[in-house]
Amino acid sequence: MVKDLKTGDIFRADHLVEAVLEARLKGDKEARGVAAVPVDAEKEAKSKKKKVKSTAVKLEDSVVAEIESVLAQIDNYDGPGLQSLIEKFEIKAPETGNDLSKPVEFNLMFDSSIGPTGQVKGYLRPETAQGHFINFARLLDFNNGKVPFASAQIGKSFRNEISPRQGLLRVREFVMAEIEHYVDPTKKNHAKFEDVKDQKMRLLPKETQSAGKTDLLEISIGDAVSQGIVDNETLGYFLVRISLFLTKIGIDPSRLRFRQHMANEMAHYAADCWDAEILNSFGWTECVGCADRSAYDLTVHSVRTGSKLVVREALDEPKIEERTVAVLDKKTMGPKFKKSAKIVEETILALDQERLNCIGRELEQKGESDVQAADGEKYVLTPDFIKIERKVFKEASREFTPNVIEPSFGIGRILYSLLEHSYWAREKDADRRVLSLPPAVAPIKCLIVPLSGNEGFRPLLRDVSKKMRSAGISCRVDDSSASIGKRYARNDELGTPFGCTIDFASVKNGTMTLRDRDTTEQLIGKMDDVIAVVEGLCNAEIDWQEASRRLDAYSGEQAM
Repeated sequence: MVKDLKTGDIFRADHLVEAVLEARLKGDKEARGVAAVPVDAEKEAKSKKKKVKSTAVKLEDSVVAEIESVLAQIDNYDGPGLQSLIEKFEIKAPETGNDLSKPVEFNLMFDSSIGPTGQVKGYLRPETAQGHFINFARLLDFNNGKVPFASAQIGKSFRNEISPRQGLLRVREFVMAEIEHYVDPTKKNHAKFEDVKDQKMRLLPKETQSAGKTDLLEISIGDAVSQGIVDNETLGYFLVRISLFLTKIGIDPSRLRFRQHMANEMAHYAADCWDAEILNSFGWTECVGCADRSAYDLTVHSVRTGSKLVVREALDEPKIEERTVAVLDKKTMGPKFKKSAKIVEETILALDQERLNCIGRELEQKGESDVQAADGEKYVLTPDFIKIERKVFKEASREFTPNVIEPSFGIGRILYSLLEHSYWAREKDADRRVLSLPPAVAPIKCLIVPLSGNEGFRPLLRDVSKKMRSAGISCRVDDSSASIGKRYARNDELGTPFGCTIDFASVKNGTMTLRDRDTTEQLIGKMDDVIAVVEGLCNAEIDWQEASRRLDAYSGEQAM
């Protein structure tokens, strides 16, 4: 973060630099007389949200190219890198124009005092993931001690954002949904990868960003994995599943991309990480992260708790190998090291083969060696209590710490982007708004409307409503006095995908019309046939084209 040196206002450094440079690019366009050309939504929005106003100033072509290159890799700058950008481009505090402090690190975790005395320090969780790892041993037992397997959890997380804004996009309390998929580190292939390998993806690899570009690579996930762009099959499989999930709930595929983390933003423990970013009025927004977290989490929990969080796998054939081991005389070690005997023992037993061989040579040549233990102290080893020997071991099982592939969903950000992507106005009447939620996520699937308040329609309304609920279709009846057009219009804005009308032909012929929200096209058929079609549409078993083959087109004459 950086601070206005006079007012004390706080800003997130990378967001501020990004907003200022984008505002300058916008000003350059205006100065060149291309202001009539629509500005990219992300640049327009970011200038507004940071309260950075653009000024029509023409920039040198080389400066424009340099700014575009910086923006393409803005997520890769650390504190000193951001400071150099602030100095180079003479960036000041928005509105006041005051100088800024140097960027300093900011802890996003909420700290708290636990207990009546407040002497124990704790933190609100910044993610749900750690709950999975704490329960790993139990989860592994549920799966009969085998990997791969996965656990999923949804819940609230908390981060101490520097400047919350943008509604659901940047808040301090939010809902996350996370999956932890545990795999053998030597077998990161996925049993279902063959089913998705031809799925096309829109990727922004780290090499492209490092080159100062944002050109998307459209490639099948199979090719991306085989070319080493995506680290492994399991990670690639989940990237595809994330993409399919987002598009299925209504995210526009042309405004969805997967951006790979660059070196500076990649978590130190991650083998690879990709963000599913959705373009909305605030720019490209990270909504889902998918990372290969290696074995970091389980290893750290194991060290802190002293519990072995490992998988034991039986080998097809016993493995015989010769290894260097340390043979300790604990009776001699106790009096010699006293309270430190335990830590010396643990240090020696944790040494690798190369170090043990080195100790063995030093004991033979010098009669002593030394090790640095976990307490930071050095201890002298002598032949009276330690011997380095070669022994043959026969192993019938293999022990390993699983790696974790983690898709992490920001529910609020996805929901906000979905609403933006789904909300539009009819071309002929801008006042008639539509929320084009797919049936899979629309709260109400079907509207049932009587043509009028005629008492003869009521038994049919009850019958149709009951049959729809029995078929698992959430529906509502709108029998208000408003015109049928207004009733349809207000439910279009609520996102109801289908509408059924009960009219005089329904009483006479047992028919009912079916209306599609987005196209306003109408079909007609027997009530039970229409209900069966609505059920198929809601379950994604058929599309509107197939529905048009099963039912007749409605012309208005059938209502007579």
